[in-house]
Amino acid sequence: MPTRHKVHLALVMGAFGLLAAAHSLLRFRNFEAKGYDLGIFDQAVRQYSLLKPPMVPVKGEDFHLLGDHFHPIIAAFAPLYWIWDDPRMLNMGMIALLVSTALPVYLVVRGWFSHGPALLSATALLLWWPFQALVNWDFHEIAFGVPLIAWVIWAIERKRYWLAFALSASLLLVREDMGATLLAIAVVFAVRRAWLQASLTAVLGVAGLWIAVGVVIPYFAPAGEFQYWEYTSLGATASAAALTVLTRPWEALVVLFDHPLKVGLWLLHFLPLWFAPLLSPYVLIGLPILLSRLWNDRLNVWAPVYQYDAILAPVFLLAAGDVIRRLVHHGRLIPRWRPRHRPAISEVLSRRRRRLALALPATVVLLGVIGSLVFPQVFPYQRTLTAQNWSMSERAEAHQRAVDLIPDGVCVEAADTAVPHLVDRTYVGLHGTTAEEDLAWLIIDDRVEELGGTDPLTPEEAFARAERLGFETVTADDEGLWVLHRDIPTAQKCRDYLTR
Repeated sequence: MPTRHKVHLALVMGAFGLLAAAHSLLRFRNFEAKGYDLGIFDQAVRQYSLLKPPMVPVKGEDFHLLGDHFHPIIAAFAPLYWIWDDPRMLNMGMIALLVSTALPVYLVVRGWFSHGPALLSATALLLWWPFQALVNWDFHEIAFGVPLIAWVIWAIERKRYWLAFALSASLLLVREDMGATLLAIAVVFAVRRAWLQASLTAVLGVAGLWIAVGVVIPYFAPAGEFQYWEYTSLGATASAAALTVLTRPWEALVVLFDHPLKVGLWLLHFLPLWFAPLLSPYVLIGLPILLSRLWNDRLNVWAPVYQYDAILAPVFLLAAGDVIRRLVHHGRLIPRWRPRHRPAISEVLSRRRRRLALALPATVVLLGVIGSLVFPQVFPYQRTLTAQNWSMSERAEAHQRAVDLIPDGVCVEAADTAVPHLVDRTYVGLHGTTAEEDLAWLIIDDRVEELGGTDPLTPEEAFARAERLGFETVTADDEGLWVLHRDIPTAQKCRDYLTR
């Protein structure tokens, strides 16, 4: 790669890295980051950095996070806390993972076409809404899978199938459902006639899925079982759902389009890419993740505002490029008739190849620019690019006053938006997650309908509980925030939680 091309790519990656970092840091400063998920992952990774198991008070008393989801890969970020003991280190590490994904995407597209389309593709990826949604979510384990899955496609394109197999295997450390993604990668290996790698990847995918969901998570889970079966539209159990998909696929297909949010998600992923990914084998790699969301019972996972889409973005972008590459390279854009001047045909092919290779990522870039300036609901960078979040609101300042009142090393339950600002110096949970006999401080937000968590309390319930436990008001209704305290001895677990 010429030096000037490296400089171009570095400038694109650097610019979008700075934009993402600015957006993330402003969210944290403005108390927009939340206990779900930044507080949860900070507590887990912080415990790893202290060489302790990932016990997460935000999820509940004595809650081991590997009993919730299987994501041991997040321990790789533990050394970041030895550099700067702050939850924002997770934000910066995640952004580095996302920005690094531009490199394999660039290399794949450059191998197909040239520098121009490759640079546009890298730009499109970093600006596109799935990456913005993940940065706006503060942190999620799926970020580790985003560059990995792009490098898998790069290795397959280079016919380095054993490397692709090894990279695929590492996906099993990202999340428990990656075993299904390995089954899809196995199909792509089979399409490439890499039969041995296809067989091994399929076996590994099934084994990884069973070990994560059937062994590890139940071992650590409070209830002794995996608690995220949420596909009752297909069947009451996993076996019933599989039977529905195999024997009545039309019913499963209807579920994928039975809500406007689902249709919107399909369109947001595929319309800007001209629906081209649907013609590439690479689209199979993303389908298990996408279909599992659309078959899910929870409406919120269908919306394009969560973290789930980031891992799909490089897959679908490269799948679209693969279709354009095969279309022009196989000569299907050349008329069937053959004029005498064959050099003219070659020139037509070359021009069409350049136009299509540039036009597809340019479409995504153009829509990304427009969306980032006009549609904050899907493109959250809009608030940073238009300076809407540059100044700190009165409510954010009230949050700061509230957390400043909380001493170090105490047991506290806090509003979801206050939790990330307490995780580095207290034993903090959401309302209703901490043993009542240890609880000394509360921050209650009376402007929300519920206070967060798996079994959330309403503000009214939290106030009633505080009164029952003998709490007294320290500050009242400061922009909706209340700080309460009761004078009890500090529990040993509160003092020890952040010590090695």
